[in-house]
Amino acid sequence: MEEKIEQLAAECGNEIAAADSENALYAVRVKYLGKSGLISELMKGMKDLSPEMRPVMGKLVNSARASLETRFTEKGKELHDKELAARLAAEKIDITLNEDTPVGCLHPLTAVRKRLVDFFVSMGFDVMDGPEVETDYYNFEALNVPKDHPARDMQDTFFLGGNLLLRSQTSASQVRYMETHKPPLKMISPGRVFRNADDATHSPVFHQLEGLVVDKGITMCDLKGILDDFARHFFGKQTKVRFRPSYFPFTEPSVEVDVSCSICGGKGCKICKGTGWIEILGAGIVNRKVLRICGIDPDEYTGFAFGFGIDRIANIIHGIPHIKLLYENDIRFLEQFR
Repeated sequence: MEEKIEQLAAECGNEIAAADSENALYAVRVKYLGKSGLISELMKGMKDLSPEMRPVMGKLVNSARASLETRFTEKGKELHDKELAARLAAEKIDITLNEDTPVGCLHPLTAVRKRLVDFFVSMGFDVMDGPEVETDYYNFEALNVPKDHPARDMQDTFFLGGNLLLRSQTSASQVRYMETHKPPLKMISPGRVFRNADDATHSPVFHQLEGLVVDKGITMCDLKGILDDFARHFFGKQTKVRFRPSYFPFTEPSVEVDVSCSICGGKGCKICKGTGWIEILGAGIVNRKVLRICGIDPDEYTGFAFGFGIDRIANIIHGIPHIKLLYENDIRFLEQFR
């Protein structure tokens, strides 16, 4: 009996050493240590031994089983590590940079919009989004543009019927913001707008960014300070800003805002059409009627508003001659911004 135990243990040890996979090792384990395994069968035969020999044989069998269990564990870890390493090597992904692979980038409009938003957020402005399908009230009436007002002719609007339209300006978001926030307030509203215009400098779909500040004692000087910082940040530290009188129904007084041409330094070139100046936005002091419509006392609070085309800012910064280039998705054009 003792010799048989030693023989089985030796044979099992040899098969453990020869196993080349976890599955093969498991098969050896079942063969010798399973419920019906060869060593387990020895335990069943102990009933035929004398009472004096049973404890001795039981100790030998248990010792052999414990020794084999240790060898199975060690061999199992060895095979597991080996198979894992092989699998990882087979599934390895080369993450080194291939310089020949084209690298994408943000669309110039998206990149400029992100820069604009980051700039105004750094100055404490909240960002407000609004619906692109707007009501006549928010797009016109609440901005002091009642029905049949001549200023509506300035914006060729896409009407949808049922008092709905595609917003022609993001100024509608200013009204919504003033209805739900009490002064003092600072907000911007970037987004798509729609107008029935289509030529070299206009698109039926374009992007605007509106800004609004309302507080006690706000003046045109505060507006000039904000726009000076904006212009120098985007067009260069030497950029100058000038105001020209204009008209917008929702601001009074109103101004058109020009910046000195960063290309020619104000001397005159094709970009500025020889004037040395480039018009970038409209602005003004918020009309008292608009404040009153939004539930703000115009005798206690004043404010300024400004709005510009994000597309136009992108065109100026990158020297893009035609607004349509921003929407055609020509890969030859977009590759220049990588």
